[in-house]
Amino acid sequence: MYIDLFVNITSRAWALPILASLHEKVPGRQAALLSATGAGRAAFGASMQHLIEIGLVERNPGHGHPLRPEFRLTQLGMSAAATAHKLYRAAGTEGHDLMRRSWTLPILTTLDTSCHFNEVKRKLPKITDRALSQSLKLMEGQQWVQRRVISAKRPPQSVYSAINAGALISQTAGAEISFTC
Repeated sequence: MYIDLFVNITSRAWALPILASLHEKVPGRQAALLSATGAGRAAFGASMQHLIEIGLVERNPGHGHPLRPEFRLTQLGMSAAATAHKLYRAAGTEGHDLMRRSWTLPILTTLDTSCHFNEVKRKLPKITDRALSQSLKLMEGQQWVQRRVISAKRPPQSVYSAINAGALISQTAGAEISFTC
């Protein structure tokens, strides 16, 4: 999977949990997926519509009532769902809230090696400075990212590294996601 698709998927909070649930063979009906993910109806609906628009999920045409459709993974969606499942397994149960934030997983993908702020920004050209800064602070608070300041340089430089569960997620994502098209 390429980083642009990954960033697009993670732009909706419940997209990865939905994909991971479908990979775990949760029935593709709304009630079952709502229960498995813990999403609210409106957020779930927006995330599901997003997944349909980008071609990862489709309505099962031969099943279900029109007001209670069943969803299934497309061929592309199957590989994305496998990746989502691996990432959620790597995060453990305590990190699921942080993983639903838009930029957490793409940033961790870039931190397979220690990086400066601007190196991360170059790898993720769509991210704003503010979003990158806030995401790094949140992950630092969760102890998924470590910030080291090199004060010997002028001006002092910060170096970010994935640690603990963040390092495991970074390794898992690095094996699945490519930065080159």
